[in-house]
Amino acid sequence: MQNADVAKIFEELADLLEIQNANPFRVRAYRNAARTIGDLPESVAEIIRDPDRSLEELPGIGGDLAAKIKTIVETESLPQLEELRTQVPRGVVDMLRIQGLGPKKAAALFNELKVSSLEMLKAAAESGAVAQLKGFGEKTAKTILEGLANIEQAGQRVYLAEAKPLADAILADLSQLPEVHEAEVAGSFRRRRETVGDLDLLVTADDSTPPMDRLAAHPLVEKVLARGETKQRVRLKSGLEMDLRVVPEESYGAALQYFTGSKAHNIVLRRRAQERGLKINEYGVFRGEKSIAGRTEEEVYKAVGLPWIPPELREDRGEFDAAEQGRLPKLVEFDDILGDLHMHTTATDGAATIAEMVAGAKARGLKYIAITDHSKRVTMANGLDADRLRAHWKEIDKVRQQTKGIEVLCGIECDILEDATLDLPDEVLAEADWVIAVLHYGLKQPREQIMKRLMTAIRSPHVDALGHLTGRMLGRRPGADLNLDEVLKAAADHETMIEINAHPSRLDIDDVGAAAAKSLGIPIVIDTDAHSVKGLDVMEYGVYQARRAGLEAKDVANTRTWAQFKKLL
Repeated sequence: MQNADVAKIFEELADLLEIQNANPFRVRAYRNAARTIGDLPESVAEIIRDPDRSLEELPGIGGDLAAKIKTIVETESLPQLEELRTQVPRGVVDMLRIQGLGPKKAAALFNELKVSSLEMLKAAAESGAVAQLKGFGEKTAKTILEGLANIEQAGQRVYLAEAKPLADAILADLSQLPEVHEAEVAGSFRRRRETVGDLDLLVTADDSTPPMDRLAAHPLVEKVLARGETKQRVRLKSGLEMDLRVVPEESYGAALQYFTGSKAHNIVLRRRAQERGLKINEYGVFRGEKSIAGRTEEEVYKAVGLPWIPPELREDRGEFDAAEQGRLPKLVEFDDILGDLHMHTTATDGAATIAEMVAGAKARGLKYIAITDHSKRVTMANGLDADRLRAHWKEIDKVRQQTKGIEVLCGIECDILEDATLDLPDEVLAEADWVIAVLHYGLKQPREQIMKRLMTAIRSPHVDALGHLTGRMLGRRPGADLNLDEVLKAAADHETMIEINAHPSRLDIDDVGAAAAKSLGIPIVIDTDAHSVKGLDVMEYGVYQARRAGLEAKDVANTRTWAQFKKLL
């Protein structure tokens, strides 16, 4: 069982218990356990197998939870969950995806109307049965129908890279209004999570009418879903929904902190406030009824004895201890990146020539790049065999001799084959300036074979880095089953770099894995995997992932100057 699988079981358990109106502390304990395990850089299964380790070392994991985790890992199930599933159908949990339909109402629909699926819910709402239910009414029934109509589209999380152009455009437009003084998009977007469920836009303004009117009339907006005095919700034409909140200037920092989250981070922050006799909410920091801070985020954190914490780190993964001890990292910046070591040309499946990719990289201020077209196993991309690769390198060499101001490496994206061999012979790989080894096929092989394949690449004297380590595609396919601890320890021992692939559908290795790599001193290389000149522009998303991992410029290999990077190689 992967950590994600264990976390998923606890999340479902918490949902089912909440629907049954169970003790909220019990529900919270399971949600916290899910988060702890999901964020853990090492495998809980490995901890269980280690006689010198205990699951109770983990934050928030006591004896009862430790026993349940052990049961899940050993049996791939949990009797308590299986029992709850017989009592509450999966369709009832699905109802929680509808905005405004919480556990109590979902429970009422199930208990009173015997609704156990979204299809049944739609029929009950259309027939009038929902409106007649105590505590519901016509308005709630209408809300449910609207939610059901949009749940597939609006309920899906989208790539950060899909949300960012929309958020940036709307933010820029509203910021131009003379009535608007400050504006920022908060939520998971500001924390730069890989995917975004909706957008939260905060503004301060003399009058809430102008920004709300501007948003309602914006060309990116399809429909106004709700509008009050200080809050408006709209659906964008993309299907993504956005909340606009107009907040007082004296509360702007508190609101920005509160709506940025994460929920886990905010719980710890509020607890710190309570320990100091204070209360924190979206309106400010209060001692009794008196507001003592809230104008800026810096004020909010200072009130509880902390420096400002960058949004990307606000996941309750140790940022509070680091802040207290003065160890908050100086996070890597986009402008720190000097090289890009993974890109493709028309030699395989790229859309631009060698010269065009070199010129595009140089125009973006890069000082060195590696051209890494596919090896022969990727037949659908016209992958290169040894002869074609050597001819390709000669073409690269011609271009680099004609180009000044940027170094161009002759590289290869070499497949790690299903039989645990590399796609090209050692004598060919030895001629390369840069070799990035990847898994493209056989991702569903057993862990033992996946690990054998990765170890082949790590132990090769010619492989410089592992690219998009797990092979996952966000929202489309899970990554290969691998032992991350073992992979990273081997990579550290053999001085093999690990890539953060900046393509928005990959962002692989993830933030938790990148943080674990950092702890072992493994250099991370952030690459675009660009298949066109425009593809070079996704580098920022790799940087966001690195920032979420707490990486500084010194942790990222391609922040080095060419001379420094060459020495590292």
